[in-house]
Amino acid sequence: MPGKKNSSLDRVLGRLDALDSVNLANLVQRLARERGLFEDIFNTLQEGVLVISADGRIEYANAAAQRLVGLGVDAITGETLWRIVPGLRASLESALDADRAVSPVVAREFELTYPEPRSVRLYMVPFRGEGKSAQRRFAVILSDITKDKQTTEARIESERTSSILLLAAGVAHELGNPLNSLTIHLQLIERKLKKLQAASDRESKSLAESIHVCQEEVRRLDGIISNFLEAIRPHPPDLAETNLSDVLSDVLRFQHSELADRGIKVEAETPADLPVVMADRNQLKQVFFNITKNAVEAMKPGGKLKIRSRSDDDSVFLLFGDTGAGIKAEDLGRLFQPYHTTKAGGHGLGLMIVQRIMREHGGQIGVESKEGLGTVVTLQFPRKDRRVRMLGN
Repeated sequence: MPGKKNSSLDRVLGRLDALDSVNLANLVQRLARERGLFEDIFNTLQEGVLVISADGRIEYANAAAQRLVGLGVDAITGETLWRIVPGLRASLESALDADRAVSPVVAREFELTYPEPRSVRLYMVPFRGEGKSAQRRFAVILSDITKDKQTTEARIESERTSSILLLAAGVAHELGNPLNSLTIHLQLIERKLKKLQAASDRESKSLAESIHVCQEEVRRLDGIISNFLEAIRPHPPDLAETNLSDVLSDVLRFQHSELADRGIKVEAETPADLPVVMADRNQLKQVFFNITKNAVEAMKPGGKLKIRSRSDDDSVFLLFGDTGAGIKAEDLGRLFQPYHTTKAGGHGLGLMIVQRIMREHGGQIGVESKEGLGTVVTLQFPRKDRRVRMLGN
């Protein structure tokens, strides 16, 4: 490449054909030392490091990655990532698509059961070597967050009061503006009612408009309070046989007017014969509503929301892809934190509620995004027959 500064090693490699046996042996020893140095550096890291090809085949794994998945270097090299981590392929499939011009950064959490139960956070970024013929690869960072999650869970009870106070402070802030608006308009209504006997048509219309504003503000307050109560006082799911396509259709039907007003087109491919899952229908409606609402608010008029489904022997997947602004890489890791929001006027509880509901259903949520291109949210549900087999084991 023009303008690129070559290292001394690059210059030596460029004259490889001209090296005699002694210099060639010295070069091999030097390469071995440098390889050993890099191996020592990567094996010192606490995080697992994988390099995978576009088809998911593992080309390199450091010592921490080998420990996390319970396989030695000979067993792990050449394996495919989703054979080691069941259920991972579907949520990463679009990111691993070698035909895509731009691959998104992917961040998600999942559970490993072998060689022991652990919670793992995955962060994956694409890269390509030099040259037009260089193949696309992915660097995968695996972090063992088991202790962090256990520590967090152990603190939940002791921090419950402070957490509720934090939530209450946020809700109080959210309630301030609509309450002020309600107060002003109610005062106007009170004044106009005193003049009702002499009210003209114009006054009646003005009064109706004020009443309408109050009604809209009350609805907004109701939504804020509902999210607040759902976050601090969750109910265990009432599981029953559920068809995901039916629930999704109900939610999209309810949102039809808003989608039409915003000029958002929805393409949903969810066949009616999707495998049945065990779920709480009302809680699933909350999940689908929150995800589609986030997608719609991320898009401009003319945007498109694509919903796809697939299933395998263990799980049923729903994928929600939007053509919105996307999510910055630095924000991906904070998506599920309470009151973290990138939207003006957002309360930051929606995705936290979604994640909790999915976990209580034995499922998972994954998010992949590329800033400026859009976001794909993947919901993974255990199939009913798979859940029965697991309970029977």
